[in-house]
Amino acid sequence: MNLATLCMLPAAALLAACSSQEKPTAALNIGALPVMERVALGANRCWFKSKDPAFARYRLAPELKSFTGTPRILVVKRNSPESLPLLVVQAQGSPAKMSAFGPLMQDASINGRINKDVTRWARGGKDC
Repeated sequence: MNLATLCMLPAAALLAACSSQEKPTAALNIGALPVMERVALGANRCWFKSKDPAFARYRLAPELKSFTGTPRILVVKRNSPESLPLLVVQAQGSPAKMSAFGPLMQDASINGRINKDVTRWARGGKDC
């Protein structure tokens, strides 16, 4: 499957979508933690608290405090939070380099929306 990407900002590059083997590219001119805090708040508000049907079978598992310098959010099965994540969105460095991968990114019915939402929230947007 080809890597699905979106432009983050005119001066920034891309949000990696499917492959964990792809190098992440610059997302914003701020650090990884502030970017992932924005994304976590947006995902929680718009995907889970709103009871969005596309995410009804899942739950959010944020891992923002990271000793590796890679804050991330995980989307896992609602009734099996200990299972492998179905979606990982993470950022590294400053400026933040973002990537998103996992089985949900291979689902054509939802991966475009995930990319658009994550991009919007990373840039500071609060809309759902």
